[in-house]
This record gives sequence, C-alpha cells and structure tokens, in this order.
Amino acid sequence: MLNISPNSVSEEVKTDRYEAFRIIGSRSKTKSLLRFLSIFSLAVLLILFLPWTQNIRSTGKVTTLQPGQRPQSIQSTIDGRIETWFVREGDYVSRGDTILFISEIKDAYFDPELLERVQVQKEAKQNAADSYSAKASALARQLEALKQSREVKLNQGRNKLQQARFKLQSDSIDLQAAEASFDIAEAQLKRMEELFTQGLKSQTDLEKRRLKVQETRAKLIAQQNKLAVSRNEVDNLILQLTNLEAEFADKIAKAESERFSALSSEFDAMGSLSKLENQYVNYERRNQLYYITAPQNGYITQALKVGIGENIKAGEEIVTIMPAEYDLAVETYIRPMDLPLLQKGQKVRIQFDGWPAVVFAGWPDASIGTFGGKVFAIDNFANQNGLFRILVAPDDDEADWPEAIRVGTGVQTMALLNDVPIWYELWRQINGFPPNFYQSTEKEKLPKDRKPKYK
Repeated sequence: MLNISPNSVSEEVKTDRYEAFRIIGSRSKTKSLLRFLSIFSLAVLLILFLPWTQNIRSTGKVTTLQPGQRPQSIQSTIDGRIETWFVREGDYVSRGDTILFISEIKDAYFDPELLERVQVQKEAKQNAADSYSAKASALARQLEALKQSREVKLNQGRNKLQQARFKLQSDSIDLQAAEASFDIAEAQLKRMEELFTQGLKSQTDLEKRRLKVQETRAKLIAQQNKLAVSRNEVDNLILQLTNLEAEFADKIAKAESERFSALSSEFDAMGSLSKLENQYVNYERRNQLYYITAPQNGYITQALKVGIGENIKAGEEIVTIMPAEYDLAVETYIRPMDLPLLQKGQKVRIQFDGWPAVVFAGWPDASIGTFGGKVFAIDNFANQNGLFRILVAPDDDEADWPEAIRVGTGVQTMALLNDVPIWYELWRQINGFPPNFYQSTEKEKLPKDRKPKYK
C-alpha cells in the first residue's frame, strides 16, 4: 500500500487473507520482481539490436524454366473421328509414339484411292507438258529453218538484183553510145546536105547518109527500149525482194505464234502439274495426320476427349502430356511497389505446400524445411491482376529441391533484402516506409554482343 491518504484501510481490510498482499509485502519477492523486469527490459533492448532480414513475401506455384518443358495439350491438325486409343492416362510415351488414330469425316477425302487417282492425273499432266514441250522444240527448229531459208532466198534475190543493176548500167552506157552515134550521124547528114547543095556530093551519097541516120535512130530507140526493160527488171526484182521478205516474215510470225502458244500450253500444264503435286503432298501428309503422336517424351496426364466415334475439330485439345525431363522453377507474383527491390540473381527462400517447414521470416538461416532459390527472370509487364511475375530457379549453393515436388505445387516465397536491426524494421513498419533497396554483389556476365532480356 502506498499510504498516500491519511485515511488508512488496513484496519478494514484483512491483508493476511490474500496471497497477493503477502507477496507484495515481502521485500525479497519485490526484489525478484524488479530483477526480472530489469532483465526482461535488457533482453528486449538487446533483441531490438539483433539483425533482421527484410523480405518480400508472396505466393506462387512450381513450374519449369523452359516453356517446352511445361505441361501441354496435344491437338489434332485436321477434323476427324476417334477410332482407336493406344494409351491410357499415366502411360509413359516416347517422342513419335502413337496416341490415338482418327478417321476422316470430310466427304472430299472419302475416296480410298485418292492418292492413286491424283498420281494418274499428275502423270497425264506431265505427258501433256512433255508433248507441248516437244511441239515447241519442233516449232523452234522450223522457225530456225525458215530464217535460214529466208536468208538464202534473199541472197539469191539480192544477187539477181545486183546483176540487173549491172545490166541497167551497161544498157545506160550503150544508150549514151547510141545517142552519140545518132548525133554524129545527124551532123554528118547536115554537112552532106550542104555539100550536095554546093554540088560537091552526089545524090547517092546523100541518101546513104540519110539511111545511116535512120539506122542510128533505130538503134537509139532500140537501146532506149532495152534500158527501159532493164529498169523494169530492177524494179520487179526489188518488188520481189520486198514480197519475199513479207512472205517469210508472215511464215516466221506464224511459226513463232504457234511456238508461243505451245509454250503457253506447256507452262499451263506445268502449273496444273505443280498444283497436282502440291495436292498430292497435302493428301499424303493428311493421311499421316490420322495418327496423332507424342511430340516429346512424357507422361499422359488427362484425356480431354474420350470414347470411340467422338468427332473432334482441328485445333481442339485431345489429351495433355507432361514432359519426362524438366528443370523445376517457381513462378511467383509481386506487387508493382516491390518490383524495384528485386533483380536477377537475388536470393529467395521457398516453402513448398505439403512439405513440413518452420519459417522464421526475419531469420531465413534459422528456418527449417525451406529451400533456396535465385531470381532467374522478371517480367517487364504486369498481368491482368496488376502483378509482376518472377521466375525463380534453384540455387546451386543450397540443398537440392525435393524430388517429390511436381509442377503445379503451391509455394510461398520470401525474397531476401538487406539485413537491418529489429528496431529499424519496427520503425519502418510503423511509419509505412518501403524496405531498403537490395544491391547484389554478383554481376551477371553476358557476352558483349548480347543484352539482357530482363531487367
């Protein structure tokens, strides 16, 4: 009792009836209590200075590092109907093993001899293309023969024309000679008439000279006619050459037209043949797609389509498979405010669902049943829930993850940040301050010609 008031209640209250009054009243008990409180306060004070590992806690699930190692569904490339199953759920299959067989449901592919008929069409088109090719080659040879014949005929015509021009030139010279003879004969006749007038020449000589003039005039006219004939012959030969060139041009153009028509038919046949070959390969490949095979080694997990005679569509999921070989990883999601605190290579503690563990959030080394990991990748965009995905790989410096862990197992993760005193962490939590930035001492080594895919 403090006995502050002058009025005492000790006479009214029998303190010896209560154990608490007896303990308080004992000085030895009071000293023990004070000692306990002092030690407790000192212990609390010391605990406030113990190191505390800041961390970011999140949940996620087990996945694989490589996308090709994750569970996948097997789909049908074509429409069909399930005829036979060759596996059961849980079976192990190797790459290329047949999972099921489907039959055709489209009437365009019902013909059991479809490939043989397409092959016959291919051979017919090939023969047609060969025939057109042979025709084009024959027309090419005919065209070459026409060109050679044209050159021979034109050379013959040119030679005749040259000869005719030489003859025209000769006749022209002869005409000039005849004109000169005629002029001389007329001059001699004129002198003879003058001499006859003077009585120096006889009538007979005059008549002879007149006869001579008539003879030279006749030769002159004959030579003029001959020159005209030569000129007409030259003109006719030029016209023949022109007609010859036009005739051979028409024949050559016709032969070229027939050749191009044959080539066009050949190309059309080759195009149709190419389409038939493509169609044949497509039909052949479609026949192979009736057997749906395993894309890789793995285990059949669940049949999404069951029964015999059930129709399936192209691209529809039929069965799921889990790859036999995979590298485990953990994908977890963090808030955008925690994203700047993480980087590749950062340490992470992992607790697997169903695996017994005792976790001390601030002392990861003291936790039991947790496993180590390192941040492997950080997505650069948020998902539909506004969270960022973090991919965590096993830490080679820590114990191996349990072999019993399977893809899809739930996990809880703690991304480890800086070590701070407990009092600082309490102060930070009370004031709502963010954790300290984590600075990794390890620098990722990348080739000079590569840039990191994740920041």
